[in-house]
Amino acid sequence: MSEATKPTKDSLSEANSLQLPRAFDFIRPPGRGLQGFQWTSNPEVSEVGEHSTQVAKRNYPYTINDWYQDIKLAASQNIDGFVLNVGAEDWQRQRCLDCFAASKRFPDSTNFQFFFSFDMTSIPGNSVDNIQVFRNYLSATYQSPRMFKHPRTNGVVVSTFSGENCTFGQGSMENGWAFLKSELNKIVPIYFIPAFFINPARYPNISALDGAFNASMRMPRSQIENAVLDSDTSHLENLKNGRTFMAAVSPWFFTHYGPDSWNKNWIYRSDDWLFVRRWEQLISMRDQIDMAQIISWNDYGESHYIGPVKGAQPNSQAWVDDRNYPPITKDRVFMWARPHPRDVTSCDHVARPNNWQLTDDTAWMVVFATAPATINVYTWDGSSAKQAFDIKAGVTKLSDMAVAVCNPVAYRFESRPGVFNFNAYVSMSP
Repeated sequence: MSEATKPTKDSLSEANSLQLPRAFDFIRPPGRGLQGFQWTSNPEVSEVGEHSTQVAKRNYPYTINDWYQDIKLAASQNIDGFVLNVGAEDWQRQRCLDCFAASKRFPDSTNFQFFFSFDMTSIPGNSVDNIQVFRNYLSATYQSPRMFKHPRTNGVVVSTFSGENCTFGQGSMENGWAFLKSELNKIVPIYFIPAFFINPARYPNISALDGAFNASMRMPRSQIENAVLDSDTSHLENLKNGRTFMAAVSPWFFTHYGPDSWNKNWIYRSDDWLFVRRWEQLISMRDQIDMAQIISWNDYGESHYIGPVKGAQPNSQAWVDDRNYPPITKDRVFMWARPHPRDVTSCDHVARPNNWQLTDDTAWMVVFATAPATINVYTWDGSSAKQAFDIKAGVTKLSDMAVAVCNPVAYRFESRPGVFNFNAYVSMSP
């Protein structure tokens, strides 16, 4: 719980404070202005500008109205579109068509668009016949005004998750994707921005590439505390001659499936205000970043969803079209923490996730303040163990365990949980 009182001094104490500078500015390619995009991925599906990934496999029970509500919510938060992350199952195409149908309910003034990201861990890529999956999606949607086209070339944007081992019967990855692109260009000119898990030094030799998506940057893996978040550098160094760079940003990662299901059971460290620090970094690099994709809108199975829990365990990515940081007009506190100690025991039939020891038993807070203030942090009403932080106007990052009261409802830190849960409980002040 946190509350705020009038400021008494200027010191920041242990707080890490940041004054609000300009936000993610527009990107200006050679010869014309290009709005920056923020995308989020949804079915396993995604977004551009600021786009969010929507994971289509999570949208199996979705109706057109479900899509309408998701688009309405995402658009209200200045997300520019959904990156529709799709696999091999044919029913996902119908859900995506429902998404496009839902978008027709919005006026033209609602600037919300879509593009596809093909999950090549699901879709085979060894034979010429495998290209038909791509054709089926594009031929059904490319004429929609909601299909995102790259502003410089007017090509329909196409992305992937993985695909570095695909040849499409052409003998090599480089030849395979060049052949696929030539085939899709017969339907509509495309602008290809894949997420290949390869050394970026190979980019100059991949003729099909119009850009690249650094999906690996969604979670740092090589450092523990306060990871430096520097993996974008090698991608930027190898994307020359106007090729596009799409950055990734993600709030969390925890997946907990046993050997009897998908056999995925691990965490990545998401501490140290990772989501906030990544956005700060992207904003500071806005002259180098063309697009940002939020991973994800609805991938509940990996605990990095930013949208509401609905459907059948979704995924997500996003775009950013903010030109300036919005002014802080209301004092607000955001808090998040896990619901039990990392080394707790449990009767869960699935073991404690791998990498559990990488996370800290810490509550993380971000304060948006309209003026300098003192923040009192404590765990329950009447607690004598209060900590006070003097903060400046702007954004301040705090940790432990508020200009506003933030009292998480129904949050319990349990010493004996029934199952291991390394997801985060998130609360926001009124």
